[in-house]
Amino acid sequence: MTSTQQQRAQPATARVHHTPPVDRLAPRRRQRIRSVASVPAADLVEAAVIGWLHRHSVTLLRLSMGVVIFGFGILKYFPGVSPAENLIATITHLLTFGLVPGRLAMVLLATVECAIGLSLITNRGLRATIYLLVVWVLGILSPTVLLPGRLFSGPDHAPTLEGQYVLKDIILLGASLVIAAATLGRPVRQPCQLGWGRCSCSCEHSSSVNQEWENCNDGASR
Repeated sequence: MTSTQQQRAQPATARVHHTPPVDRLAPRRRQRIRSVASVPAADLVEAAVIGWLHRHSVTLLRLSMGVVIFGFGILKYFPGVSPAENLIATITHLLTFGLVPGRLAMVLLATVECAIGLSLITNRGLRATIYLLVVWVLGILSPTVLLPGRLFSGPDHAPTLEGQYVLKDIILLGASLVIAAATLGRPVRQPCQLGWGRCSCSCEHSSSVNQEWENCNDGASR
């Protein structure tokens, strides 16, 4: 038997040559890389800043708010130091019908504020603290309803210094709602509005611009 006949006699499986697997995703990856490379530098910088804000803005808000509330609480432990001492004593007298002395109310409020502040700073027990935080914010805003004549006795009913002191706490209410949403509703998904090409999906911002672009294109191609 000749060599040609021997080759023909070999089983078909012996003549099969295994070719390396084809990466079918390679064209798509190259397309994504080209798409990211074509994005203007200003948009890349803006996307990086937006990604950083999404990752750290709530944390910075929580820490700063914790420091402020803890500082307010420390001041209330010392008589005559807190500028809101007289206002707190008056509100406590109205709410408790004079059953709770003003100094005891100051110490209790100082303890609550220090506990809230430490929880926000350390990120410990935050789920339980959120409810206490909302009640605290509503309490410090109660003078706008209970003592409107005292807070808005300026010219043409303009807010007095005490009124301005209380009204600024509306910012604390808004910050509390943001922290509550981030704590009780994790994971929080934000709309991806980069405006690059066909990226119009709603996806969670990732840690890098490339990954963010890939996530958006994956959602849009489905």
